[in-house]
Amino acid sequence: MDEFLIRALIAGSLVAATAGLLGVFIVWRRMAFFGDTLSHSALLGVALGMLLNIGYMVGVVVSTLLVGLILYSFQKQKRVSNDALLGILAHSGLSMGLIALSFVKTQNVNIEEWLFGDVLSVTWSDVLSIAGIMLFVIVIMWWLWRPLLTLTVHDELAKVEGINTNLVNLCFVLVVALLVATAMQVVGALLITALLIIPATSARNFAKTPEQMALIAAIIGVVSVIGGITTSALYDIPAGPSIVMAATIIFFSSHLGRRLL
Repeated sequence: MDEFLIRALIAGSLVAATAGLLGVFIVWRRMAFFGDTLSHSALLGVALGMLLNIGYMVGVVVSTLLVGLILYSFQKQKRVSNDALLGILAHSGLSMGLIALSFVKTQNVNIEEWLFGDVLSVTWSDVLSIAGIMLFVIVIMWWLWRPLLTLTVHDELAKVEGINTNLVNLCFVLVVALLVATAMQVVGALLITALLIIPATSARNFAKTPEQMALIAAIIGVVSVIGGITTSALYDIPAGPSIVMAATIIFFSSHLGRRLL
């Protein structure tokens, strides 16, 4: 196997497994559009990274975390409905990103690479960076798991148990933002939400406990990456969309298998 495929499989599997872990809460809390909002705004981070010469990843991380903080602050005020707020942030972030990219004259910008990802181009340093960030996200989720699960089931129950709901919500928003920023290189800004939602939704058909659902979602995500990258290498088609299509096939197969059983 070529070395670039090995790097792609490792990087993609790390992101997919972590996305499966976070995706179960995205599905339970009906926050599907939240991932779209962060991914759209990440394009602004790419442009800022170029314009300010601070690097793509730094710009993406800063922009997604900033949008996450804005979303969290507006949610606390409850003056604007969630769906309207997410729509405003998603489309304004994407529009500002495209406008900012038009000012980048000194570099060749491959917008398609950022929209749909290019996991086959990751280097070993990228793999190490992704591994470090994903490990950090997993550690935070391990710390958040029980209070976040209680908060997801019943907000008032969490408050009665003495859980700092504001801190838990803020931490969850920030780790999702960090995942989205990192995953852009694998599946791109337009497809990361699929990696958060599809494996977790598929896992619902087999899991009996929240922990089982998270584990199965992570496994489905990794299998999707392996299937997508293999298909991409064999038929010379884009890797990011191939990963999402592999996850989609598993999703429909899981529903069919559940009906047959």
